[in-house]
Amino acid sequence: MSRYDCSKCPGYCCSYPQIALLKSDVTRLSKHFKLPFEEAARKFTHEAFGQKWVLRRKKDKHFGKICRFFDSKKRNCSIYEARPKVCRGYPNEPRCGYWDFLSWERRQQQDDEFVASTDHGNWP
Repeated sequence: MSRYDCSKCPGYCCSYPQIALLKSDVTRLSKHFKLPFEEAARKFTHEAFGQKWVLRRKKDKHFGKICRFFDSKKRNCSIYEARPKVCRGYPNEPRCGYWDFLSWERRQQQDDEFVASTDHGNWP
C-alpha cells in the first residue's frame, strides 16, 4: 500500500534536470503523437548528461523548469498513458520522499495547500 498521493504533489519528481529515456520510451511517444521516431526524438528530447535521449523541459513557476509534458495548471502529467518507463516505476517503493517532505512542510506551515519550491539554479 502506498503512503503518498501524487495528485496532491506539485510535481517534484517532474522537475528533475534529467529524465532519461529509453529507445522504447521515444517509440511510445512517437506512437502517442503519431510522429515518426526521428521527429519525436528531435521534438521531445535532447542529448545531455551523457544520455542520448533526455526529456526537454519548460519554464515552471515553482521549480524554474519542469518536464515539457507536465501540465502546469493541473500539476499533473499530460501524457500519463505514454509516460516514460522511469516515471511509470517511480518511486519504486511504498513511500515517496517528496510526499513525506511536502506533508511535513504542510504540517509545519499549518497550510494544506502549501507548496515548498526549490531553486534548481542554472540546470539545463
